[in-house]
Amino acid sequence: MDQLKNSNTINSEVPVVNGKMLYYAFLAGGNRILQHQAEINRINIFPVNDKDTGTNLASTVRWVMDNIKPHKSYKTTVNSIAEEALRGARGNSGVIFAQFLHGLNIETINQPKLTLTEFAESVNKSVPYIYEAIANPVEGTMLTVIREWSEFLYQRKHAIHKFTKVLVESKEVLERSLAETTQKLKVLNKTGFVDAGAKGFVLFLQGIIHFLQHRNIRMLVENYEPVSLIHSEELDHEHITFRYCTEAIIKNLNTSKNNLQKVLSSNGDSVVVAGSEKMCRIHVHTENPAELFYQLKEYGTISYQKVDDMVRQQETITKRKWNIALVSDSTCDLSQELIDSYQVNLVPLNLNFGENHYLDKVTIQPKQFYDLLETSEHFPKTAQVNEQTFTNLYSHLASHYDAIIAIHLTSQFSGTFESSKKAGQRISNEFGKPVYVIDSKNLSGALGLLVLRAAGLIEEEKEASDIVQIIQNEIDRAKIFVSVKNLKYMIRGGRVSKPKGFMAKALGLNPVISMDENGKSLLFGKTFSQRASLNKIFKHIKKISANKKVWNYIILHAHNPELAAKVENEMRDITGKDPVSTVNISPVIGMNAGIGSVAISILYNA
Repeated sequence: MDQLKNSNTINSEVPVVNGKMLYYAFLAGGNRILQHQAEINRINIFPVNDKDTGTNLASTVRWVMDNIKPHKSYKTTVNSIAEEALRGARGNSGVIFAQFLHGLNIETINQPKLTLTEFAESVNKSVPYIYEAIANPVEGTMLTVIREWSEFLYQRKHAIHKFTKVLVESKEVLERSLAETTQKLKVLNKTGFVDAGAKGFVLFLQGIIHFLQHRNIRMLVENYEPVSLIHSEELDHEHITFRYCTEAIIKNLNTSKNNLQKVLSSNGDSVVVAGSEKMCRIHVHTENPAELFYQLKEYGTISYQKVDDMVRQQETITKRKWNIALVSDSTCDLSQELIDSYQVNLVPLNLNFGENHYLDKVTIQPKQFYDLLETSEHFPKTAQVNEQTFTNLYSHLASHYDAIIAIHLTSQFSGTFESSKKAGQRISNEFGKPVYVIDSKNLSGALGLLVLRAAGLIEEEKEASDIVQIIQNEIDRAKIFVSVKNLKYMIRGGRVSKPKGFMAKALGLNPVISMDENGKSLLFGKTFSQRASLNKIFKHIKKISANKKVWNYIILHAHNPELAAKVENEMRDITGKDPVSTVNISPVIGMNAGIGSVAISILYNA
């Protein structure tokens, strides 16, 4: 910002570009994308007609803009931009754009200032990086526009003192190349649209060119305001081949990027592998992220993951059943059929085995989790969902629903509730729509039952505020009882101290865990076998069910379907009804209860 002290503008024609000029140019280009993201979304047809290319590009550039600082060295600045773009890239278009910046950084000589010749050469050499990153490059997209623009710059690279003039002249090449995408890409022929990703790149450069023509840094900085991500209301129905848009950062890759592309391609489509072996960003559309990431752990350290459910996104935009959105987290244990039927948005908690990062119930399912629990040298650790994740989700939902209700696991176990609450307040203020965030003071099946109850009330078209009041009144009537088979997992996870655990194991004790009224774990009882602990639970349920009517119940198990079936029969005799679900318990819960554990969750009527 020190340049602001001297002048509002920079000399309109200089033979070189330095780091600060690049920094402000990126801000100008990024601003242009942020301002036109709705337009880019509207024309998004390829590779998937999900109307989010503008949002993804906006999210990518905003991440970079929020995380870089001006520096006088061009090489330092382009390196910072490239690294943050790889970290913050979102969607197919965002990852391709990040790969272009990665190539630009690699091919930039280590100098504080660049001439037009040096800049043009670095741009030209960066193009192969993009083509190599994409498993099936398609012409008539962002790729073509970048290539044809770089070829023009390379032809004009010896115009030594005409840096800005050459870039201004390149506008004609950009606009012609963009217009030709309509004919080059068959899927665009019927619509008459240009390619959305290519449009985003052209807008980015138009913003930079406008800045270089006027060089008014003060206006650029003073007029910059964070722009919310915009989610389109327009979406044509189409069959989604692969449900999950999946991205990750893999560090210290121990295989070739070409081989990684083959692995990803065998699991889906829209494959992009950007970055280097040191830090590699992947993008793929796949049907089973958990199976994919179980393979990927062999190829390096998985340090970041993001998975978007494109079916749920499409439902939000074009197939909403009701006008109230329902949100919970991955500790909510319900069958997938119920989650899909009621269009529940589940936000996954983070789960780490050593340095490898996973998303609960998304990139790691019980099948993979319990295998790693037995074979990994690391005991898993959990991390709350961050505020930004909720902000992104709530901004998307608030673009389409009249209200949002979120119900989360007990705040005594995780900061997820607080992250959701802060994001909800921000989005509520921004969109003028209510976002209600509820601490269930429970988890697993008990949380699932409260979510299911809220879903039923939404289906009955109750007012959002009335639903929230009903759920808050019913929290105390949701119960969970967990029969632990083996204490070793609670000892490994630190839930039980080693001395106490040793004594309990020596005595053959099997604890029964429940929750108190404040959402803290409660030792409900101790027995000398799992059968005895279950009998204790059945006896207690019979006692309290004598005076209360069971609304619904769920049977949960940690990889123990045989015992779960027996428990289901017993509960059917006690309650006279079938469970609403019998499910494998969430991995972030099962890590402490341990393999073989069985739980019963009940919600009583008032």
